[in-house]
Amino acid sequence: MAWGALVGAHQAALFRLAYLLLGDADAAADVAQDAFVRAFRSFAQFRGGSPRAWLFAIVRNCCRSAQSGRAGVLALVIHESGLSDDAAQMLNEQADPAPTPEEEVIRRTEINRLRLAIEAMPEPFREAVVLRDIEELSYAEVAEVTGVPIGTVMSRLSRGRSILAKELLPAAKDNDDASRSVK
Repeated sequence: MAWGALVGAHQAALFRLAYLLLGDADAAADVAQDAFVRAFRSFAQFRGGSPRAWLFAIVRNCCRSAQSGRAGVLALVIHESGLSDDAAQMLNEQADPAPTPEEEVIRRTEINRLRLAIEAMPEPFREAVVLRDIEELSYAEVAEVTGVPIGTVMSRLSRGRSILAKELLPAAKDNDDASRSVK
C-alpha cells in the first residue's frame, strides 16, 4: 500500500482513537500527526500484517507517551487538492442532505452522552471498545495493538460494553425493576 493511500484511509480513525484516549482535541491532533511521522519514518520496515493495526498501535503508544509528558510535537502537513469548477457546480445543484436542526440537536446530545460515557471508562476497557466497536478492528488486530491475548481483549470488550450499557441504558434497568415489583 502506498503511503498516501495509507494516510488517507486511516487519518480520521487515528485521530478519533487519539481523541477518545486523551479526551483533548488539540492533543489528539498532535498525537495523530506525531504517529504519522513515526509511521512514515519506519514505513520501509513494515513487514506485512494489518497496516491499520500497525498504525493504531503507533497512535496508542504515542498517546501513552503524551500522557506521561514525554511527547514532542511534530507537524505533518497534508495537502488536499481543490474541486474543479464543474465538480463544485454539481455539488451546489444537489439537495442538502443535512439533518433538520431538531435532528442535529438530538444527534449531538446522543453523541455527547456516548463520548462522556466512553471517556469515563477505565482505559483498558475504553481501548477495547474504541478499537473493536468504533474503529472495527478484528479481535486479532485489537490484541496486536494492545499487546494482550485475544481472550483478554474479549474479556475487556465484554466488561467495557457492560459499563457502557449501565451508563447509557439506566431507564431500561429502572423499567425492568419496576415491572418485576408489580408482578
